[in-house]
Amino acid sequence: MEQWYTLHTKPNAEYECASILQERGIHTYLPEIKTAHSNQEREPFFPCYLFSKIDFEAIGLSHIQWTPGLRRIVTFDEQPTPIPAEVIELIQKKLREFEATQQGLAHSFKKGDTVKIKEGPFQDMLAVFDGPSTPSERVQVLLDILGNANRVQVDVCQLEEHAEKGSEPQPKRRRRSRGQGRTIRYSD
Repeated sequence: MEQWYTLHTKPNAEYECASILQERGIHTYLPEIKTAHSNQEREPFFPCYLFSKIDFEAIGLSHIQWTPGLRRIVTFDEQPTPIPAEVIELIQKKLREFEATQQGLAHSFKKGDTVKIKEGPFQDMLAVFDGPSTPSERVQVLLDILGNANRVQVDVCQLEEHAEKGSEPQPKRRRRSRGQGRTIRYSD
C-alpha cells in the first residue's frame, strides 16, 4: 500500500533527488516558496527534505535508499515512518495560504531606504527600513529616538516611501586623527 514518507537529502540536492525518483515512477512532493529576492525563483520550504509516496511492498527499500542525493529515509526503530496523507494536504494548504498573503503584502522597500510611518504611536516619524522580521506583514525599521537608533517592528502597511525633494546625501566627514592624538594632514 502506498504511503507518504519523509526523505532526508544532502544539502541543495532536493530537486535532483525528486527528479530521479519521479523518473523511476515514484510520486514526490517538494514544498516550495518564492525566494525573498525574486518572485520568479523558488526554494524548498523544508531544506534537505522532501516527501515521497512509496509502496515498500512493491518497491524494495534499497531501490530508494541508493538514490543519488538522498541521505536517508526518516525512520523510527529502523523502520520507515509513514506520514498521514492529511499532513501532506495540510502542508499544501498552508503554503497556498502563505503565498496568497505574501502576494498581497508585496512592498518595494529595500534595506537602508528612508520610510515614513503613516500611523500608530510613531506616526509621521522617519525611519530606516531594516528588513522583514516575520514571514507575514511585520518588518523592522531603525527609528531615531533620543539620539539612538532603535530597532522597532511595525506592520508594512504602516509605511510609505519618503523622498526629500532636492536633498543629496551628505558627504562623509573626514577623520581628524589616526587615534591617540595623531592628526591627519590632507593635501587639498
